Amino acid sequence: MTKVPKYWNKAKLYLSKKDKIMKNLILKYKSPSEKILTTRKDIFYSLCKSIIGQQISVVAADSVFKRFRLLCKNKINSKVVIKIKNSNLKKCGLSKQKVNGIKNLALQISNNTFNPKLISKMDDEEAILYLSNLKQIGRWSAEMILLFTYNRPNIWPIQDIGLLRAISKNYKKKYLPPEKFVEILKKRFSPYCSVATWYLWRSIDPEPIQY
Repeated sequence: MTKVPKYWNKAKLYLSKKDKIMKNLILKYKSPSEKILTTRKDIFYSLCKSIIGQQISVVAADSVFKRFRLLCKNKINSKVVIKIKNSNLKKCGLSKQKVNGIKNLALQISNNTFNPKLISKMDDEEAILYLSNLKQIGRWSAEMILLFTYNRPNIWPIQDIGLLRAISKNYKKKYLPPEKFVEILKKRFSPYCSVATWYLWRSIDPEPIQY
């Protein structure tokens, strides 16, 4: 895990001035009790975890990922995954689609048709589109990668159920919250939507999300 993003403290001050509810959340989860957004800076690891976790519960995803990690002998990289038989990956609890997604990812990284180094040169939307070209990676997964692996400061993942639930809870809105209100919050929290998202997540889940 890496250090806290450089923009974090500045973002807290900015968001606290912009929004009273956000200010209260930031105070509630202040240091040293808060577990700040962290990342492994390992995009292959994060993408595999994202694919594995799709459409299943957090508990189930953790269980499958542990079996996957053991199968890789704690070396989760493209060279290792390419050599693993599809049948063995399925035994971890992975569907055929997820196996194909992970294998395709490993192959594209190995033959350089997907180059993670290019992402740092792209703006958020360009990076989301680039990541979304991978099998089993849609917009939500791409946004999670930008938020957690690259620590981009202004990601506002409006397809995320947890974020929408947290907005409804904290701002006393029905579920789903109105799109116009979600857009208002985006404008209010920019350029630090990632930090706002993290605190909203914390308000409904005592354990911070990590990829």
